[in-house]
Amino acid sequence: MITVDRSRTLMFAGFLLFLLSLATGLLIGLLPSPRLALGAHITGLMNGMFLVVLALAWDRLRLSARAGSWVVRLLLFGAYANWGFSLLAAFLGTGKLTPIASSGQIADPWKEALVGAGLVSLAVCMLTGVGLIVWSLRKPASTEEPALREARPRAV
Repeated sequence: MITVDRSRTLMFAGFLLFLLSLATGLLIGLLPSPRLALGAHITGLMNGMFLVVLALAWDRLRLSARAGSWVVRLLLFGAYANWGFSLLAAFLGTGKLTPIASSGQIADPWKEALVGAGLVSLAVCMLTGVGLIVWSLRKPASTEEPALREARPRAV
């Protein structure tokens, strides 16, 4: 049976997204919609850090193997899609779902539909993934968890 170190996978993905978002910051002034590009830059940075924090907390979650696999896939898709579709919106100049960041500009209907479908799908994935995490944390921590066992003071 193949074991996957999900914590390491999430950490790598988080730092990679952080790096890609830093590079996105260099493009802000070159894109048709600089405010949306700034939004993509910040969104990517925040989602990258979210994935790193999740990686650090992974061992504390009480998820089955199947649920853990779903959480990782949902949140990886959601984090990268959030950055990617935000950046695509800056390239295409869309703004129907982001009227404040786009200053009210609206692009061709097919562009709006593409970006809109991406933004809605990533929102569903992120809400579901984070919901599963919250669900896994609803129970009190077990005394069997290694982090708690090491942190517990020992009698002398």
